[in-house]
Amino acid sequence: MVNYLLRRLLFMVPTILGITFMVFMLLALAPGGIGAGLAVQGGQMSDTSKVAQMQAYLEDRYGLNDPVVVQYFRWLGRISPVKFGERDLRTPTNERVSAPRAINAPEMAWLFPAPAAVQVTFTPTVGEGQREEQVVEFKKLQREAEGARRAYIGSVRMFKDTLADYVRAMGKPWTERLEPKGGADPEKFRDIALDAANPKCEALKKAAADMHAKWSLAEEARQRAYIGFKAGPYPPSGYAVIPGAMYLDSPDLGVAFSKNRPVWDLIAAALPVTLLLNLIAFPISYLIAVPTGILASVRRGGGFDVFTGFLYLSLYSIPTVLAGVFAIGFLANKQYLGLFPVSGMHDSAAVGYTFLSYTDSAGVWHCGWLLDTLWHVALPVMCLVYGSFAVLSKQTRAAMLENFNADYVRTAKAKGVPRNDVVMRHVFRNSLLPLITMFVGIFPAMLAGSVVIERIFSVPGMGSLVIEAIDLRDREIILANTFMIACVNLLALLLADILYAAADPRVSYE
Repeated sequence: MVNYLLRRLLFMVPTILGITFMVFMLLALAPGGIGAGLAVQGGQMSDTSKVAQMQAYLEDRYGLNDPVVVQYFRWLGRISPVKFGERDLRTPTNERVSAPRAINAPEMAWLFPAPAAVQVTFTPTVGEGQREEQVVEFKKLQREAEGARRAYIGSVRMFKDTLADYVRAMGKPWTERLEPKGGADPEKFRDIALDAANPKCEALKKAAADMHAKWSLAEEARQRAYIGFKAGPYPPSGYAVIPGAMYLDSPDLGVAFSKNRPVWDLIAAALPVTLLLNLIAFPISYLIAVPTGILASVRRGGGFDVFTGFLYLSLYSIPTVLAGVFAIGFLANKQYLGLFPVSGMHDSAAVGYTFLSYTDSAGVWHCGWLLDTLWHVALPVMCLVYGSFAVLSKQTRAAMLENFNADYVRTAKAKGVPRNDVVMRHVFRNSLLPLITMFVGIFPAMLAGSVVIERIFSVPGMGSLVIEAIDLRDREIILANTFMIACVNLLALLLADILYAAADPRVSYE
């Protein structure tokens, strides 16, 4: 059994790599690419230079100019616990701070000589007694470096656009080297020369001068930020294996560009909500559907079997969207019953509630935080569970009826084994295998969340988070969610194998 488990764990690694690689390729090769939703929003801005600057900054931040495979392995290196290079720093709020990235040299150095090298001399604030001042200074250096870097990247984009205009003014065959969308790749114009007669010549020179000036400013700001980083305003993250070369650290899920927040913070806020709904819904499903399936198999063809079968199939035929709309329209609408809240997880005043309900000295009853939460999740949970009754109940009934006709059951009855023992210890135990198969599918669903339910009832769970990320093509959130679900799914399948062996002695992995 141990050898089997080890083999399964090892096989999980290439499976996860394959899943994440496929999803990464789909995101990277999709029309519009990363940030397409933000690009559309940015396209409504009046200042087109700011739009180009933001798009160029996204390309630089996520390495979109590199080959797709290189981007994937860079992402893989971030989520790996084994990391190479200089150790990150950890803030008191557990945020990861990396060393400032190097800045690419200006474009077309063969035509416009590169600016002089920058060498900054800067003495940061140091000392245990000046830790707060050091942190404030480092944050300022970070902002300055990021702002200067963004301005430089925007100037590179403007230089390329000006180069494209210059090439168009030259006419054919030069224009045939332009990109399909009209952009200019400087590497394709190494043989180009400046022509004073070209009406765009002065604009190109001006764009190059602006690019060089902003590169110098960005490089100066980067060097100051790096010196501040080396001064250690925060403690180092992880555990060094080879100082300055390799260290162990927790996986880094990246920063969501649509919200400019660490992905793990977004997941940590949304996942408990989804887990709460599912941890309430799934036990209810099993505690109702499995016993009724057992009773329906024991009383096959009876009134209980017919009634539960008709009821569960009727509920199963109601679409979840329709059930949610009806629940809000009739059960939550003040014009009708108005028994439940319409949306959300808590009342607006729930922050001041005590955990449990109580009655004060004046005899006034106060709703506690726990009861308020259960009141708000009642309708979402109801919409989550009703459709599963038919599947679980019918599956239990079918498995039980199949085993009722087995030889070992007739032998047990002939030996005088009590009926309850025959049903529960023999028939039900041997009917667990299909139920185990369905049970392990719960865990991935608990992470993915129910998009429809969360949207209808405005529940801020994983489903809503992922749908929003898909709309905005937020690669970091989608990949993090895919990675988590893939890991949990594979572990759930491994758990199913273990439960098979525990439920049926005939199953062996030796």
